[in-house]
Amino acid sequence: MVDNHIPINKLSYRKPVKKWLCERYGEQQAAEIWKKTEDQYNEYLKDLPDYGGKKNGHAMAIYGGLLIFVLYPVLPDQPPVAELQDFVSNLFMGPFVTLGKIFNLNRPRDMRLINKIFKKSGDGDRRDIVKYPAGFINVDEPYDEVNHIARYHFTQCPNAEFAKAHDLLHVLPLMCNSDFFGIEQIHGTLIRCGTCGNSDICDYCVVGNRNPLAKEYRIEKDENGFLVSRKIE
Repeated sequence: MVDNHIPINKLSYRKPVKKWLCERYGEQQAAEIWKKTEDQYNEYLKDLPDYGGKKNGHAMAIYGGLLIFVLYPVLPDQPPVAELQDFVSNLFMGPFVTLGKIFNLNRPRDMRLINKIFKKSGDGDRRDIVKYPAGFINVDEPYDEVNHIARYHFTQCPNAEFAKAHDLLHVLPLMCNSDFFGIEQIHGTLIRCGTCGNSDICDYCVVGNRNPLAKEYRIEKDENGFLVSRKIE
């Protein structure tokens, strides 16, 4: 077993998840569900590859994703996956709501800044993948200065690989779809034709929500529950 994995009691997400469980199921049942969640999380950790633990730039995405993968199957009423989308989107992307009060992707300077953030994150991914081959494989794409478009894509995603290996692809959209929510909060539009769960790559094309390119696509849900961008004919 890799010894640098992030234990469930060190995840910042545990408190809002436990609060949500109490509100939905009551304290006694919530405690029982959380115990099952803890036990299964710890069981999965035994076989997970080395991602670099908290040193990985996407540690919270990886281990937060694992928490959701573990949580959903132990919910006693087995609600439709989509019923958890708002909760998961706010869990992972809540800070973007506050960020949106000062950050606006319709401003060229903010688009250039987010592109720098994407590039810095991608550089970290490319360093990490040398040491931790099971992590994110991030492919950088040049910034479009004329049309103010930031792009990059993943050809490997630990969450998608885990979902495929454990028959949990139906839960994966909860994580992937949250990206659309996050970008919307900073007055942007995510144009994504697929993820590593329903395509060969997970593509990020980000523009301001008033950018003409944003008007050329509509967002819809595919047959597997993933939000995808479709070109308007």
